[in-house]
Amino acid sequence: MQQLGRSEKDLKNFVLPDVGQLLETSDPWEPYRLVDPAGGLVGPVAVYLRDLLAADTPATTLRSYGNDLLRWWRFLWAYDIPWDRAVSEDGRDFMLWMKLADKPIRVHWRHRSKPGAMPPVASTDRPAPGTPNPITGKRTPSTKYAASTRAHCETVLRTFYGFHLDASSGSLLVNPFPLDRRRGRGRANAHHNPEKPFQPTRSGRYRPTVPKRAPRRIPDDKYAEVFAALRSDRDRALLAFWTSTAARAEELLTARQPDAKPSQQLIGVIRKGTGDYQLLPASPDAFVWLRLYQEAAWSKDVPRGGGEPLWWTLRRPWRALNYPAARAMFNRANSVLGTNWTLHDLRHTAAYRMANDPMMNLAYVQHILAHRRLTTTELYTKPSEDQVIAAGLAHHARQEAKKQAPQPALIAPDYNPESLSVLFGSIPA
Repeated sequence: MQQLGRSEKDLKNFVLPDVGQLLETSDPWEPYRLVDPAGGLVGPVAVYLRDLLAADTPATTLRSYGNDLLRWWRFLWAYDIPWDRAVSEDGRDFMLWMKLADKPIRVHWRHRSKPGAMPPVASTDRPAPGTPNPITGKRTPSTKYAASTRAHCETVLRTFYGFHLDASSGSLLVNPFPLDRRRGRGRANAHHNPEKPFQPTRSGRYRPTVPKRAPRRIPDDKYAEVFAALRSDRDRALLAFWTSTAARAEELLTARQPDAKPSQQLIGVIRKGTGDYQLLPASPDAFVWLRLYQEAAWSKDVPRGGGEPLWWTLRRPWRALNYPAARAMFNRANSVLGTNWTLHDLRHTAAYRMANDPMMNLAYVQHILAHRRLTTTELYTKPSEDQVIAAGLAHHARQEAKKQAPQPALIAPDYNPESLSVLFGSIPA
């Protein structure tokens, strides 16, 4: 690892070392553990994650926070900076590196097992990073860290050091990720107008501005193409459920076989974050495809019973379908169509369909989507990008039709031309 002083950081040529690891354990008391290059436990992170776990934080959030802390710890290890001796200049340099540097190339685990093996070369058939897809309009992942990733990392590190400052851990004196200078020293919202919403006052000094993007849905014609590109009845059933229940991808995969209730046209899922069990209405064709999938699966001796998962892999050994496998299934359809839709776009598609149904109350849509605030659900009442483009093209088509239409006569047909000649003189034909 590099051994450079704080004033000698060469951020332009800095490469984040691939040392340390965030380990997933099967222990409910410690779902994730951050270890140093020697395999030892990183104590400050362990205490912080334990505090989050006690605050009823989901394990998925612990994993997200742990990855941000691992990235910061690798930066500290590279420059030999103790975690409790980092200052605002170190936090500034770290956020500046995340903004301008390329993301590290992760080596696949198959290549890690081979000493000295080089990472595979990217295919030349793939679009360049950061370019929009010609069909969907969505950009491919860039070589730089996204603004949302940098903002999330800054928030995690700022709250991590804030937690240890409150606990007086080690020799920590300052937070390397301070608040914005514009906040001042006065009381937050001291002169707030009660008729206007509160403005955020806890923004970090090095937190980037995250652009607000409208949710993207799959248009109906493109949805039919995606449906046709799927290979099995199981995949078609999953797609039909995702676009009719508006459940998140991983939520639908939590369903057990008794959770599917065709007679009531409902399916039960476990909600992300809260862990609540909720019944969601689904379309009739989703249960038709589900029945076709189950008949084929049971003929192959796929496990069935009250406590068995609803979704299984298609090949032996039979395993419950997880999110990475479902995403790989959907990406295979994307590769056939040349698109880059995501599983979360299916949730947006279902939300747009419900919110734009005049007979559907928006409060009901909020309950189905499990949104905490109605303002989040209101995002789907605004036109999507493809709807705006279609409306704009229709406008230009109407304008062009007006140009091609014959112009009306200057004289109304009911007037007598001889009378007009007496008043105004001769009128050319």
